[in-house]
Parts: sequence; C-alpha cells; structure tokens
Amino acid sequence: MEWEVIYKWLPKLIQGAALTLELVGIAVIAGLILAIPLGIARSSKRWYVRALPYGYIFFFRGTPLLVQLFLVYYGVAQFDAVRQSFMWPYLRDPFWCVTATMTLHTAAYIAEILRGAIQAIPPGEIEAARALGMSKAKALFFIILPRATRIGLPAYSNEVILMLKASSLASTVTLLELTGMTRTIIARNYLTVDMFFAAGIFYLLMSFMLVQAFRQLERWLRVDACQGR
Repeated sequence: MEWEVIYKWLPKLIQGAALTLELVGIAVIAGLILAIPLGIARSSKRWYVRALPYGYIFFFRGTPLLVQLFLVYYGVAQFDAVRQSFMWPYLRDPFWCVTATMTLHTAAYIAEILRGAIQAIPPGEIEAARALGMSKAKALFFIILPRATRIGLPAYSNEVILMLKASSLASTVTLLELTGMTRTIIARNYLTVDMFFAAGIFYLLMSFMLVQAFRQLERWLRVDACQGR
C-alpha cells in the first residue's frame, strides 16, 4: 500500500465523502416525506386509492437505479417543455438529477416499509383509539404513524445504508462523490487498488456511523415508549 500517496489525496477523498453524505441525507429525508402519503395510501382498503401509489412503487422497485438515473439525466433534456421550464437550471445539474432520482427511488422502498409497518400494528390498538373518540386523522397522527415508526425503523435504517452504497452510481454522470473522486484520482496516479481500498474504508466508516446513529434512535424510541405507558 502506498500510504503516503493515500495521505496526499486524503483531503480530496474527504471532499468526495462529504458530497456522498449530502446526497444520501437529502435523498432519504425527502424520500421519507414523499413516502408517508404513499405508504398511507398503499395501506388503504380502497383499491382506487392504492392503485396510483402501487404503480409508482412497482416502477421504481422494478427497475435499476442506474436506468432511472440515466432516464432523468439524459432523457428529461429531450423535451422542449422541460428545457423551457423553471426546472431546467436544476435538471441540467448532475447534482440535482442524482438527488431527484435517489429521492424518487428510495421513496418507493420507504413507502413499502411504511405500508408493512402500518399493517403490522395490532388492530386492537387502532380500535382502542377509535373507542376513545379519536377521529381517523387523530388516530393516524397520534397512534398509527408513531407506532409504525417504531416498527419500521430497522428496515428504514437498512434502506439508508443501501442508498449510501447506491450513491456510488452518481459517478456515472460526472458527479465527484466518493467513488467519482476516487476514479479521478486513479486517472492521475494509476494506483487502482490503493485508492479503492481507501474509498472502501470511507464507506465502512460512514456505514458504521449511520448504524450507530440508528441504534441510538431505536434505543431512544424504546425508552420513550416505555415512559409513555
């Protein structure tokens, strides 16, 4: 291992890692916001309410993220209406194309996680809320969603880790996140194994930090649940 060379390029790797975390952070938070109404609709008993979110989730879970990224980055620019719209300054920027694609992609998975968590809530808890005079909206926001959060959090944490690793695809559209920055460095020093080894260490460290953060959040939610009883 050329440790001196790795140390020389360490600031650039840190810069790429910071961009990776920024991409993942925006995508998983925006994806969660988008997934909440999708997950609620998917858990509805009415087929016409489930139909649209089902189609959305089926498409984004059934096609590779790389294909979706290429469709957004290369395909959207083919439409004159898009190029003349207010969205064009953002959609011609690879950062926002990657962010939008990752958000839409992860929202489909998070919506399914939320649907499963909602359906895993014991019916007696919902019936008890209704018996206490809660409206459907109040039961949703004060009983169903908090309970579903605790149930679905482990699966959500796995999705965040998967999106961290999937963010490496951003390098295919010229974005210099960690993998893209590593490939750029390799093009200058030709130390393929050394630099990808260093990038792998960064991914491991970021994954470890995310796992620890979610573990603390799960512990806090369990303590909060016990105190509320």
